[in-house]
Amino acid sequence: MTELAPDFQDYLQHARVQQRLSPRTLRLYTDGLLRLQAMLAEAALPARSLTLAQARRLAALLHREGLAPKSIALLLSVWRSAYRWLGLQGRVALNPFDGLRAPKAPKPLPKALGVDDAVQLAAFTPDDVPDSRLEARDRALVELLYGCGLRAAELTSLDAQASAQAAGWVDLQAGEVHVLGKGGKRRSTPLGRAAADALRDWLTVRPQLAAAGEPALFVGARGHRIAGSTLRAMLGARAVAAGSPAHVHPHMLRHSFASHLLQSSGDLRAVQELLGHAHITTTQVYTQLDHQHLARIYDAAHPRAKK
Repeated sequence: MTELAPDFQDYLQHARVQQRLSPRTLRLYTDGLLRLQAMLAEAALPARSLTLAQARRLAALLHREGLAPKSIALLLSVWRSAYRWLGLQGRVALNPFDGLRAPKAPKPLPKALGVDDAVQLAAFTPDDVPDSRLEARDRALVELLYGCGLRAAELTSLDAQASAQAAGWVDLQAGEVHVLGKGGKRRSTPLGRAAADALRDWLTVRPQLAAAGEPALFVGARGHRIAGSTLRAMLGARAVAAGSPAHVHPHMLRHSFASHLLQSSGDLRAVQELLGHAHITTTQVYTQLDHQHLARIYDAAHPRAKK
């Protein structure tokens, strides 16, 4: 036990009452402070006069123990909060954890479907089709997500007709999709043949579903602009029915679009333009996906790579 053990108990009581912590959060706080007490005792560090350098040493110990950055960040947050309260109570003179941050967690690579899986999903037609009109809509939605690399919000905001008020629209004659992307930036992306065919099929039946005066290109069963939640639910269910190997969401098809295009062309700048990324560093993450793809081919095909 450290000399601050009773003070930590007071803090936990305060946090439980004043912050109305859930039982799980209170348990996390308790475990975090017990861990701090043990580390202070083992390192023979003075709890009441802990310095910033000593606090950094504790954080380094957590890192050496193999804790993930998120776990370290959680512990540092608990310790920082406890010392802040103790300082307000006049029990310590310094909060040594102020300004101390955990190491940054590596950003996970975006998840993308394999080429065969993405094509299979785009071409999938369910056996049981309760409403052929909605099926035509859903096929067009999937084709535009994968064929054009649109964000979900860009797709659902498309209007049936071009206008000054429209956030985006499709020009079938020119074979282009015009969207309003992040930061209010407009861009155009080519419309592939498969997406154009699916869109024509949908436009044939859209008037049967769209409410009077509804400008949206894609509408729901009630005739109004389709919601993002509806798009996500539809795609998730469709992917399961198609036998896709992963939980599929709209952005995964955008990742698949970028990854497969880069694998085929190697043109990073073109992929940046098609995705509407302001900085090429955002697009460069797909080069790592491309490298993983090449590594898998190498491992599977090269005689000296086979285990």
